[in-house]
Amino acid sequence: MVSLQTPVCDFGQPAIDFDLPGVDGKRWTLADCRGEKGLLVMFICNHCPYVQAVRERIVRDTAELISLGVNAVAIMSNDPALYEEDSFENMIRVSRQYRFPFPYLLDESQAVARQYGAVCTPDFFGYNADLQLQYRGRLDASGMAAAPDDARRELFEAMRQVAMTGKGPEDQIPSIGCSIKWRDA
Repeated sequence: MVSLQTPVCDFGQPAIDFDLPGVDGKRWTLADCRGEKGLLVMFICNHCPYVQAVRERIVRDTAELISLGVNAVAIMSNDPALYEEDSFENMIRVSRQYRFPFPYLLDESQAVARQYGAVCTPDFFGYNADLQLQYRGRLDASGMAAAPDDARRELFEAMRQVAMTGKGPEDQIPSIGCSIKWRDA
């Protein structure tokens, strides 16, 4: 397992369109996913211990963000040939098991992850209503550990600020996670 940190937020960078299959049998585009006040694009997978450690908090926070007008979408870009747990069938299972309140999409070609510059799982991209990047940080301080009950909800607070002001916080701490499992070129 290679652990990586995400780059610093490139404020104002536009969201990149996509057209990907979801575990619900539909195809999803950027326009389908966006919320009235913003969009959280997450690169996650099933097997990564960093994602597994925060999965329930991702569900909690994204469900609350919906009520603020911020939608979310999760994209799985790992090569499932390297990790069977990241197969489409297992994406369906995990999405149902954890009751994801967001579309869970397969980026089989890995083109979307490359266009976004995603480097790890989880990797969070928080956009405002104009789909301009305002957050590229972590969920919270927990990493792979269980979060204490009083852990600051950094991503949620940042996206609430984006919903209210259109701007993300100046100070952001990068997300950390497992490297995306790229196909051999």
